[in-house]
Amino acid sequence: MKTLSYTIKQAFIQFGRNRSMSIISIFAITCMLLILSLFFILFINVNSAAETIKGDYDSIEIFLLDETTQDQANVMIDDMKQQDGVADAFYKSKDEAMAEFKARWGDNGYLLDSLKDNPLPNSVVIKIDDLEKADALAEHAATYEGIEDVKYYKSTVDKLLRATDFIKIASMVIMLFLIIVSIIVVSNTIKLTVFNRAEEISIMKYVGATNWFIRGPFLVEGILIGVISAAIALIITYLVYNQLVDIMADQVYKMLSMPMVPVGFLIYNFAWIFLALGVSIGSCGSIISMRKFLDA
Repeated sequence: MKTLSYTIKQAFIQFGRNRSMSIISIFAITCMLLILSLFFILFINVNSAAETIKGDYDSIEIFLLDETTQDQANVMIDDMKQQDGVADAFYKSKDEAMAEFKARWGDNGYLLDSLKDNPLPNSVVIKIDDLEKADALAEHAATYEGIEDVKYYKSTVDKLLRATDFIKIASMVIMLFLIIVSIIVVSNTIKLTVFNRAEEISIMKYVGATNWFIRGPFLVEGILIGVISAAIALIITYLVYNQLVDIMADQVYKMLSMPMVPVGFLIYNFAWIFLALGVSIGSCGSIISMRKFLDA
């Protein structure tokens, strides 16, 4: 216990002595995690949208303007049923659409109750029995008056999957680059501490201190830097994403016909990811520095 207490105490002392470099290290890791969180948020929401509507490959949905009446919708339905390749067509109210979304979200469906207004439009759903004619049917549906948009979900999913692949590759490349930069910064911070304590470390070796007894404070200092960075990045991510959900939720509903990933779910998972990355980067930076300067 005395050794553990000494290790932690020395880590905080070293952290305080090199405040400037420690702050720079925290800033670098925090920036890396924030940039990474941006790509994660894009990836998770786009991937969620693709997975949600994959089951609607055989559907075309005509979103109606608020002023479009049920009689006008029935005219569209009768016309579409006469088109070659259409298996069925029916009217879906905005309340029915919201009920479907709640069912899809399962236990998290209650989160949709917090919406002030139902942002989903009334629509006409067209079921297709010949996917080769889907593009032509979607073009025909777009000629009706009183519509807001026409969604053919297969083309939407294809676009979302391409976007997901791009975000995934970009995230890995940027993450690798930023992790390397962060490790170098942390390593340089620990190096300064090692230089400042070079004489003290030599004396500790002469009196029989083990290598891990000497390494301990430096390793804890690196972990401390990583944990602080993870906490700061998580708080900022929560504040920003929560604000984005408030501002963009309605627009996302209209564009993709699905809700954004809930804030609580996202932040809970980010907490573990940030903590793991922060501790790993801080530890790696310390280990690299110690291997070179402590003859490890």
